[in-house]
Amino acid sequence: MSNEKRVMKAIPGFRASNAKGFTLIELMTAVVVAALLLAIAVPSYRAQTQKSRRTEAKTALLDLASREERFNSTNSAYSSSPANLGYSGSWPLRVGSGYYQITACVAATTACGTDAGTGQAFLLTAQPVGAQAGDTQCGSFTLDSTGLQKVTGTSSGTPSSCWN
Repeated sequence: MSNEKRVMKAIPGFRASNAKGFTLIELMTAVVVAALLLAIAVPSYRAQTQKSRRTEAKTALLDLASREERFNSTNSAYSSSPANLGYSGSWPLRVGSGYYQITACVAATTACGTDAGTGQAFLLTAQPVGAQAGDTQCGSFTLDSTGLQKVTGTSSGTPSSCWN
C-alpha cells in the first residue's frame, strides 16, 4: 500500500472518493429532522381532524333544525319522532362518520326537562362519541328553536369559536 493511502486511512473522518454510504452523523441529522417534522405535523393533523368532525355535527344539527321547522310549518308543533323528521331508527342517531350522535327534545319550553313528544320548542344536541369524545375544546353542541347555539362540557370552548 502506498504512503498516500496509509495517510488517508489514518485521518479520522476522511472518506476516499470511492467510499459508499452515509456517516453516522448524516443519518442522525436526518432522524432529527424527521422527528421535528413529525412533532409539528401530527398534532396539527389531529386538530384539523377534530375540526372537520365538528363540522359534521354542526351540519347535522342545522339540518335537523330545518326538518323541525318544516314539520312545524305543516303541523303547528315540533316533533321528537325521528320518523316524522325523515330519519329511521330512534334517538340518539349517529351522524356523518359516526363521531357524533344527535338527539331532539321537544317540549313546551326549550328547557326540555322531559320530552313531551310534540310541543312549541325544541332542543337539539350533538354529543361526541368514540375518538371524538376526547375533544375538550368544544364538547357537545346544542341548538334550540330560537336559534341559540351553545357548546357544553368544555374547558375553554365558547359558542363563537366552536360554531364558526
